[in-house]
Amino acid sequence: MHIASAIFDCSAPDLDSCPDESLPEFAFIGRSNVGKSSLLNMLSGKLDLARVSPTPGFTKLINIFTMNKTWRLVDLPGYGFAAGARKAKFKFNRAVDNYLKNRTSLCCVFALLDSGLPPQEIDIQFIAWLARNSVPFVLVFTKTDKVTPATVQANMAAFTDRISGWFEKLPAVYTCSAQAKHGREELLGVIDEALAAIQTEPDSAPPEAVIPSEDLAGNQKASPRPARKRRPDLARPW
Repeated sequence: MHIASAIFDCSAPDLDSCPDESLPEFAFIGRSNVGKSSLLNMLSGKLDLARVSPTPGFTKLINIFTMNKTWRLVDLPGYGFAAGARKAKFKFNRAVDNYLKNRTSLCCVFALLDSGLPPQEIDIQFIAWLARNSVPFVLVFTKTDKVTPATVQANMAAFTDRISGWFEKLPAVYTCSAQAKHGREELLGVIDEALAAIQTEPDSAPPEAVIPSEDLAGNQKASPRPARKRRPDLARPW
């Protein structure tokens, strides 16, 4: 995919403030300091599309950009960061919750994970939340230039092993490095394929994933994903 134009649309404080749902949207989210802004700038080919801040958790609003006048890239606030917090906790604001659950033009979420870290409970909890709420997503392991390939592979394998029992088919997994310019074509390829599939995918519901409630509520009871309305026609990763 060639990015001919990347135009800032708006910064929305809530779902009602987002633009109309006439264009497919692809959202990026991850734990604070996962390298999201740098990745978005690399994908767009514009160094200043998303502001890169040394302060984790800088993004507070839903930032929306129109790409090639045909689809939107959405920069969501990171989850789990709180200055002085005693314990990392999966949490994001109400606007992000509403966007991910109810934005019908959302085609896919790119869930960003730090490739240099073993599985983090806060990330495990977030992936469980995405699956429980029928949000289509792929996994993207970032900052691969910061650690050895063996470490990247080990951390990826450990993470996918933790979530493998939740899915009939594991979500697609990608790697990237904004610094090394790695992964750009692959991630844009995901978007390109999704856009092409919008008009051709049959209208069928995805198989149900069962997410252990203990990952979110601390108990052992397994709960199926609730039924929800279908989003624009991207093949689900499970």
